[in-house]
Amino acid sequence: MTAMPEVGKKAPAITLPRDSGEGENTKVQLSKLKGQNVVLYFYPKDMTPGCTTESIDFSTLAKEFEAQNTVIIGISKDSVERHDKFIAKHDLNLILASDEDGAIIEKYGVWQEKKLYGKVYMGIVRSTFLIDETGKVAAVWPKVRVKAHAQAVLDAVKSL
Repeated sequence: MTAMPEVGKKAPAITLPRDSGEGENTKVQLSKLKGQNVVLYFYPKDMTPGCTTESIDFSTLAKEFEAQNTVIIGISKDSVERHDKFIAKHDLNLILASDEDGAIIEKYGVWQEKKLYGKVYMGIVRSTFLIDETGKVAAVWPKVRVKAHAQAVLDAVKSL
């Protein structure tokens, strides 16, 4: 199990397929976002209550993040097609990247042991990373509680 990237360190590279992108926009590449802040939020599954709330909260604040030169990217193991349905159903205004093989999820240390009703299994631990304009990790939120999280991340962006 990989440890989460630390504040002040270079963020691990990302190249992933994304929701309904066309032409050159079929992939998300962290390296192409230099000069902008990036919020990466890892979440377990599209269409589930907590993940839906978190995505809607980030989407609702998207214009405020944009005003702070910040791109929001949600990452899960869901397929691009499922992301497209999720975005359409909830009118989301952000990028969702698909990491079906879990390579990036592993690289960011969010694939961890979880427990539910006494059952132990491996899964994505809801976590958020703020990456600054130079590509360094500026803040990490491990084991996120959804309520008021998007606003807390926006507040952190404003303090950069």
